[in-house]
Amino acid sequence: MSSIKVLFEKLMNAHHSRLLEQILKGFESFLIPQLPSSPPDVEAMRIYIILPEFPLLQDSKYYITLTLPLAMAILRLDTNPSKVLDNWWSQVCPEYFFRLIDLYKGAVVYLLNGRKTLLIPVLFTSYITAALRLLEKMHKVNVKVQHVDHDKFYIPEISSLVDIQEDYLMWFLNQAGLDSVTICSYPFVFDAQAKTKMLQTDAELQMQVAINGANLQNVFMLLSLEPMLAKNPYLVLHVRRTSLVADALRELSIHSDIDLKKPLKVIFDGEEAVDDGGVTKEFFLLLLKELLNPIYGMFTVYPDSNLLWFSDICFVEHNWFHLIGIMCGLAIYNFTVVDLHFPLVLYKKLLNVPATLEDLKELSPTEGRSLQELLDYPAEDVEETFCLNFAILRESYGLMEMKPLVPGGDKITVNRDNRKEFVDSYVNYVFNQSIQEWYEAFSTGFLKVCGGKILELFQPSELRAMVVGSSNYNWQELEESAVYKGEYTTAHPTVRMFWETFHEFPLEKKKRFLLFLTGSDRIPIYGMSSLHIIIQSISSGEDHLPVAHTCYNLLDLPKYSSKEILRKKLTQAIDHYEGFSLV
Repeated sequence: MSSIKVLFEKLMNAHHSRLLEQILKGFESFLIPQLPSSPPDVEAMRIYIILPEFPLLQDSKYYITLTLPLAMAILRLDTNPSKVLDNWWSQVCPEYFFRLIDLYKGAVVYLLNGRKTLLIPVLFTSYITAALRLLEKMHKVNVKVQHVDHDKFYIPEISSLVDIQEDYLMWFLNQAGLDSVTICSYPFVFDAQAKTKMLQTDAELQMQVAINGANLQNVFMLLSLEPMLAKNPYLVLHVRRTSLVADALRELSIHSDIDLKKPLKVIFDGEEAVDDGGVTKEFFLLLLKELLNPIYGMFTVYPDSNLLWFSDICFVEHNWFHLIGIMCGLAIYNFTVVDLHFPLVLYKKLLNVPATLEDLKELSPTEGRSLQELLDYPAEDVEETFCLNFAILRESYGLMEMKPLVPGGDKITVNRDNRKEFVDSYVNYVFNQSIQEWYEAFSTGFLKVCGGKILELFQPSELRAMVVGSSNYNWQELEESAVYKGEYTTAHPTVRMFWETFHEFPLEKKKRFLLFLTGSDRIPIYGMSSLHIIIQSISSGEDHLPVAHTCYNLLDLPKYSSKEILRKKLTQAIDHYEGFSLV
């Protein structure tokens, strides 16, 4: 491969311009169009590895005559030669593989940019299908060998070049038999923001189906003079603050699965507030605070990671876990960020991705490191050094109890040959075996709201960002998207002092402010600008602290006379905030 690179670099030298012209003509007119679907032997297949290194393939001038015809030739290959190429791709260096991905991502963007002017529709369809199908082929190889991270396949420009809602609807119709090219058929090229847009479209579609179903039923009810049975186009939950969990369980039990797809409205008993989003957010915050209360023992907090995981033993009904699952699903469907400190492995399980030792390192770094040391131990005396068997000590009702990782595990000693099996069994015990019934109740609730094809489009990290937000902070964007009320404007001295003070805060203090103001120190997957924080003036004197109305992202900020006083009062307010979160 290095020799090929040197050859092509020399050809690009101005001295060889005539030779290059001949080679280009040969590639365009003869070689690529005539590549057979079944090469005469394996050696003849080297051409498919060699040609992508030709520098002119990277030039958009030659996408239509070289780059895309090469993709079509690769896709024409019969099953066996196609497998040979996959095998070779799995063995090339990651840099080569990434260049190939980048080449065809560039071709997709070029085609989308020029779809109106470049080509007649039939040609556009065949070219973009070829580029996307080749990326799909490479993506399947990458899933097995992990040459590059999954986000290297993202094409961020898609959000601005494609009407994602329209594309998703076409894809939705394709499932029912309509045949047209949709980018949604190739979800690995969508970044998290584009997938969020797809999820929103899916949510709106499902909600619309649910609402339309409700409206149609209302007509029949009115005609049959049974208005009491008329259905609401919203999922309305009536709850009391004093009995939040019991009321939520009761309310959700009377609704069908399709009702969960409707927009959520919450009414607190005895309160007049109209739910335009703030009441729903408060409901999520209060309910999750109650469900995560250590008194119920549903979850264990791992102190060295500050993360939550299902407890081996707890004293509540399964339907409490079912309720948390529904709440996480409803949070996604109603675009509400909730402050849940679960590890990535929870979202991997929801997407049927197996747990690994890396997941245990995230949840419990000390245990994870110990198991890694066992695997890495170079000497032969594993039994004498580690003194382990296939059983672990776990606390149960205040007493330490030996739990076998496999049947009869307490009699099987860990040695050099079976240590990998021990580590796998340990990981399986923590993430599957010991918590199976609680997790199943949780996942059933979650998938009741958020299941289906759309979920398969997400990576675990993207699904987590949908529930708890992301940590891609852009503090300038937060300031630019802020809204002001009362006497405040962007030019008001107090507002200017506030932002100067805020930008001087270290990162942790800024995150504490987000938690204080919004109920979470993470941001919606759409970015800072979608938070829309509101800062309003109040008449109280400067001896008062700023007050946050978490449900509306609203800050009451007194008019302070100096930056020092503002800094002191804002810091006090942030530091005294306990928050809704358990950890």
